[in-house]
Amino acid sequence: MTTTTQPGNPGSAPFVQPESAVPGVKLGSILSGGVPDGDPATAWTRRRDSYKLVSPLNTKRFTVVVVGTGLAGSGAAAALGELGYDVHVLTYHDTARRAHSVAAQGGINSARARKVDGDSVRRFVVDTVKGGDFRAREAEAYRLGEESVRVIDHMNAVGAPFAREYGGTLATRSFGGVQVSRTYYTRGQTGQQLQIASAQALQRQVKRGTVKLHTRTEMLDLIVEDGVCRGVVARSLFTGETWALPAHAVVLATGGYGSVYFHSTLAMNSNASAAWRTVRRGATIAYPSFVQFHPTALPISSKYQSKTILMSESLRNDGRIWVPKKAGDSRPPNEIPEDERDYYLERKYPSFGNLSPRDISSRAAKEQLDAGHGVGPLKNSVYLDFSDALARLGKQTISDRYSNLFTMYEHATGENPFEVPMRIAPGAHFTMGGLWSDFDGMTSIPGLFVGGEAGWAYHGANRLGANSLLSACVDGWFTLPFSIPNYLAPQLGTALPGAEDACVRDAVLRTQARTDSLLSVGGKRGPVQFHRALGEIMYRGCGVNRSTESLTTALGELRELRNQFWTELGVPGSGTHVNIALERAGRVADFIELSELMCVDALDRDESCGAHFRAEHQASGEAVRDDNNWAFASAWSVDGPEQGQGAGTEPFTFTRHAEPLAFESVPLATRSYK
Repeated sequence: MTTTTQPGNPGSAPFVQPESAVPGVKLGSILSGGVPDGDPATAWTRRRDSYKLVSPLNTKRFTVVVVGTGLAGSGAAAALGELGYDVHVLTYHDTARRAHSVAAQGGINSARARKVDGDSVRRFVVDTVKGGDFRAREAEAYRLGEESVRVIDHMNAVGAPFAREYGGTLATRSFGGVQVSRTYYTRGQTGQQLQIASAQALQRQVKRGTVKLHTRTEMLDLIVEDGVCRGVVARSLFTGETWALPAHAVVLATGGYGSVYFHSTLAMNSNASAAWRTVRRGATIAYPSFVQFHPTALPISSKYQSKTILMSESLRNDGRIWVPKKAGDSRPPNEIPEDERDYYLERKYPSFGNLSPRDISSRAAKEQLDAGHGVGPLKNSVYLDFSDALARLGKQTISDRYSNLFTMYEHATGENPFEVPMRIAPGAHFTMGGLWSDFDGMTSIPGLFVGGEAGWAYHGANRLGANSLLSACVDGWFTLPFSIPNYLAPQLGTALPGAEDACVRDAVLRTQARTDSLLSVGGKRGPVQFHRALGEIMYRGCGVNRSTESLTTALGELRELRNQFWTELGVPGSGTHVNIALERAGRVADFIELSELMCVDALDRDESCGAHFRAEHQASGEAVRDDNNWAFASAWSVDGPEQGQGAGTEPFTFTRHAEPLAFESVPLATRSYK
């Protein structure tokens, strides 16, 4: 049992890692996030001012690899390129602007306090820490709020066309979990417009020659020498060529892993492989089971459906969520009288109503579905109704605010939301968990940095809406370009490893062996079949609600699925050309391993908090935290067999490391939105 002094909460006893109830889990070290001592409100300013600098004459002597071209990746690469570093960027897309940040709809938060509604950086921090159910770093929330002001001005300057009021000032709206209006937006296309602006900034550096962009290229492994990151191994998705790219530092900005559930709001190509490869090389991953199920996704309408579709949370500003009071009521929604409707969020959470946080709204919806109040052909959805707003504001106003979302819904369902309510349901969406990193954004592997949704630090157990685009922009534009030079400065003159160095040669050979193993299994089941089966297991066992029974059952099913994968997988063709089946097989192999750790983490964390809702820990349907034992971040290291035939039956060893969490500015409190 490992102990240390918990640094923040007055009167707290020495921190003790609780023993795990999961067989085989080991207890590891106590981690330090490297947050400067003192007031968390000034921690980022003080840390940034203490960073070492790299002279403009020396920046070109350092090579930095950025993996991913979303808001975090494009921002970091463009900023580092502007500073003069030799930057290489990898993306599996055909162009940087197609990264999944483009899919975000509703908006980006900023504590600019431009409306007289009581907002401030302090209020932003309270909302963010409370929204995450006190399972994130307090100082990170302050950095997010402080830099949010610069983010809006910067993105506006580089071309994001934010919505404006009649007088020309930038417009805002509200999102879940807050009672102020701090969300800046571009209709329902905010992610797309921010992504286009960031990709344009990146392309400017490509033209200048400071950034080399490698499209249709996937990272397959990490080069590590004596525990230090020394570059990546990549594969061309056109030619199949595998090659090493040594670097002084690597930034992983590859997004989240919500697509592990198969049916998710993420793009079909979104995956966890780059991040999971770093875990297999020694990085730790924090809170892997903390997954957000978005309450306004479209319901599954067919077993053959390949993904769900997101409807922006911004719709909850004007839409009211309800179900029929009578279970099994199959009447068309417009025929159900007002007094026979249950506006359950307004009833249960009157202070926040339809803008209750996502985790609470998703659980409330599932409660209605499980009780038989679901609507639609499969009885697997609830209504999001705009009839009141249309009567109050008129069709033109609602169209101005949400027209692209209404059009998208009609194209997907064939129903006109101006005439009938939308049907929505919880769907796997955002992952609050990710690679553990310190306050500088560096992982447990020196030289490997993480940004955006691939990291963990900001959101705790639940992300507030519109904090996703913000955290990616803050990491990319205003954190990593400061912290990476601090790491690089002492390495001036350090040579990069060559092709014949053992760390490079071993990484390339390991990658090629893994590819050969996927091609040589010789079974008859395609990777998508395994991915579907994986999603079904995860929704049942580690979904909106979890329990000891569901997680234990899921772990057994996942271990059997891993065995089936390495004995029954079929991948046609070879690795020397475009081979989509091979790409997917590698990603599914990583998903299956990650899923096992997700269930271990969920079973190990013996409390409810935010989106992690254990059935054994609740009071009247609300999550019950255990701050005496679990006020820390779990960061996992993994030891197990390299992927290949025979790997399906070998067990993994999971080691839980812990970073104690202290709350000095926002005291621990029971989270309530009533």
